Amino acid sequence: MRSWLLLFACNLMWALQFTCIKLVEGQVGGLFTVWAPMTLATVMLYPLIRLEKHRTPLNKKDALTFLMLAGLGIFPGQVIMTWGTRLSLASNAAMLMLTMPVSTALFAVLFLRERMIPVRWVSFAAALVGVVLCSGGDLRNLNFSSGYLVGNFLIFVGTLGSAFYNSYGKRMLERYSAMEMLFYSYVAMFIIVTPLVVWLEPGSFLAVPHFTRQTWTGMGLLTFFHNYLSMVLFLKALQKLDAIQAALCNYLVTAFGLPVAAIWLGERLSPAAITGGVLVLASTLAITIWEEFRKPEQA
Repeated sequence: MRSWLLLFACNLMWALQFTCIKLVEGQVGGLFTVWAPMTLATVMLYPLIRLEKHRTPLNKKDALTFLMLAGLGIFPGQVIMTWGTRLSLASNAAMLMLTMPVSTALFAVLFLRERMIPVRWVSFAAALVGVVLCSGGDLRNLNFSSGYLVGNFLIFVGTLGSAFYNSYGKRMLERYSAMEMLFYSYVAMFIIVTPLVVWLEPGSFLAVPHFTRQTWTGMGLLTFFHNYLSMVLFLKALQKLDAIQAALCNYLVTAFGLPVAAIWLGERLSPAAITGGVLVLASTLAITIWEEFRKPEQA
């Protein structure tokens, strides 16, 4: 049950991401929005790694694997996703994000040989219906015309990247702690992204002394909650749960995002959105309780 509570907490933090990006986008570019919080989170992780009693030495093969996870997982999931959203509509991005839990489940079956048992299919279906209800207003505004083709494609590539990291990355958790895996993944991302942000967005560095309170707030929240605490909690939970189980909880981002938007941005919740949020939460609780009852039978 503790692992499920960790997943609930990290999905609540992820629900803050899009609001935080809106807070900083006026002064920095998309690459810097990813690079700066992730770099600061890496610095924050280092002393914690040094304090761990049982550290796994990093060998050349695993270093290359972390570079692959960063290049094929984190980079698409954060950088390419940001680029795609800028070239498309927010409503399109919201609906395309619904493919990530399904992609994660498929990758988990492919890479980890996990099983999609009937109760998991039912929970996935119920959660998907709930998210569609939550997004009822956005559905009416969807536009998949050719003008948004490139942006929509980049968003979809981003969801595949996140799904790849969440599934294939579980292999590394067999040898490394959650904090070690996150630290090495972020170091690999630093190696990949730093040359790009220096080359493509040098103006973002010059803007730092002129950051407003709003920009500092957004950067601080992205650093501590999105790139640091939420990811540590997620990887700790992933050590105990199947990637498919963790994927189902990704639908909670939409459910939690609704009250966050209502509180922070003053948006109104429709009855359909409330119903959808309850359905997502109920489906997640159902699979949680079922898996907990299933453990004694497997023992």
